[in-house]
Amino acid sequence: ALGELSLTELIIETGIHDAIARKLNEKGKLSRNAIAEGIINNVRKTIIRDQLTDPQFYEQMSKLLDDLIQQSRSDAAAYEEFLRNAEALVKRLASKQSDEDVPAALHGKREATVIYNNLPNIMGMVRRGMSEVIESSMEDGRRLELALRIDHVMRERAPAGWRGDQAREAQVQNALFPLLNRNRQATMALFELIKNQPGY
Repeated sequence: ALGELSLTELIIETGIHDAIARKLNEKGKLSRNAIAEGIINNVRKTIIRDQLTDPQFYEQMSKLLDDLIQQSRSDAAAYEEFLRNAEALVKRLASKQSDEDVPAALHGKREATVIYNNLPNIMGMVRRGMSEVIESSMEDGRRLELALRIDHVMRERAPAGWRGDQAREAQVQNALFPLLNRNRQATMALFELIKNQPGY
């Protein structure tokens, strides 16, 4: 079964050294730089593939990958440090845990957490002309309240098989529209995020 796993999945299952030995450098002929490039390319591929599911989280992971790319691999100690950091980044990607602590009310609610983390960006796109209701929803506990309301609406009112069905997608958009104070641009930005959440 390990043979079918991607390099990033194998790193999570066996640790980075085993993953390199089993997948990346089976014949033992690659240089440190070639191994490092293989790891970087696999992590980048994972970020690109999954970025629409949580843009805020994957933007943060992208910055960590940039830091990893800049890291020196000149001597054995630096190379080991690079491998440790690469393994830590892969494990964070797998757990989909961002640095920012989320309120306790969101624990165990993956989709609501994604919405909560991305609401400021969604609202940032439509700041001009935005009403005070939306503006204030990004302060204090209102962002949490809005994220939980959106999550509840999606679970209660989204029809089965709504993705790809124009009429059902319109029902979802209509359910979200009043929550965002009837702001069409914010509704469409939120809808694009929600469309990429496998839990809805």
